[in-house]
Amino acid sequence: MEKTLYTSGQFAKMARVSVRTVRFYDKQNILKPSLVNESTGARYYTSDDLVILQQILLYKYLGFSLDEIKELMVKADDKNFMIDSMKLQQTLISDKIDQMQLVKKAIDDTLTAYEKGQQIEWDKMLRIIDLTSMENSLNKQYQNANNVSARIKLHKLYSVNEQGWFPWLFSEMNLKSGMKILEVGCGNGALWAENITKIPTGKGTEIILSDISGGMLQDAGRTILGTGGNDKRREKLKKIIKLREFDCTSIPYVDASFDVVIANHMLFYCDKPEEAAAEISRVLKPGGVLYASTYGASHMKEITELVKEFDDRINLAAKELYHIFGLENGEKILGNCFDHIEKKIFEDSLLVDKADPLLEYIMSCHGNQNQYIIDRYKEFRTFIEKKVSRGKGFQITKESGFFKASNNS
Repeated sequence: MEKTLYTSGQFAKMARVSVRTVRFYDKQNILKPSLVNESTGARYYTSDDLVILQQILLYKYLGFSLDEIKELMVKADDKNFMIDSMKLQQTLISDKIDQMQLVKKAIDDTLTAYEKGQQIEWDKMLRIIDLTSMENSLNKQYQNANNVSARIKLHKLYSVNEQGWFPWLFSEMNLKSGMKILEVGCGNGALWAENITKIPTGKGTEIILSDISGGMLQDAGRTILGTGGNDKRREKLKKIIKLREFDCTSIPYVDASFDVVIANHMLFYCDKPEEAAAEISRVLKPGGVLYASTYGASHMKEITELVKEFDDRINLAAKELYHIFGLENGEKILGNCFDHIEKKIFEDSLLVDKADPLLEYIMSCHGNQNQYIIDRYKEFRTFIEKKVSRGKGFQITKESGFFKASNNS
């Protein structure tokens, strides 16, 4: 069935925006017309383009910059991408509603104090300032959360080891009821969400999930406490799991507070991982254990080679994280703070037979790929599809594991 075509003017009228706006998004390569008449240059849009425009305008309403919207909408012709995009917007809207309710309450309290001639509580005024200044940071935090999800998704779909990283790591830690546990850099809480039925909930259990990003913590709360199985178990989890925002180089707990500290793929994000290791050692009880996971130099090397083949200017990471804290040097770094260190490797690889998850992974990386891919995205997609369709799929090396570190009792 052929789709109805609309001129730029008709399309703009339907969308209740100006023709100038439609032309602007076309020029910026954010929303291209579905059809261009080569002889007249006339541009035509479809109802599918209206959905894309709605997404663009929502991102604009949520405070994203033009460059950020361009990156977010690069795969707008993909149905699964559009579903993920709407889910991200749904999350952002929910958080903005919660945030605005807090702002309203703070204003109501301040107004009441003014009207009654009471002394103004400056901490409440500062709370309003803090809340209203959070708006732009929320956008970036949720983009980061989306990127984390894209990276996890590739591993979850195509890992050769059927057990999966999170279940394997969880089983290796042997966590028990009564333990006081701290995870630093918990991200979106995937470690706990994927092991939701195995989390110990017995008497005395206390689990602190921390991250430097408030947005990540909100995601973790939704992911873990919103999927806790039956209501009784969920209520138990809410009592023992606490979310805390802080930097792992300055942990706000007294010495010897925890039986276990988990640093899952996060010490390499620290400028000085040895300082984080020292702080973790401080808060561990005598005989307590740190589980610090990381990558090796060969991890995902085929993806780096792949993008370099397309454009050798692309670097998927601003820093090689394994140089900061990796399987090759992690024992030496931890050795400054711990007496006993054991390394364990997770045996796995990826065999990818579809382009989309690989594309999402590449676009989620912390490098300069967007600079060289966005304007050539269709060309890049075709390039990836050809690579994935060859032979039995695209083979990717995984080299990851963890260090188990402890001190003498």
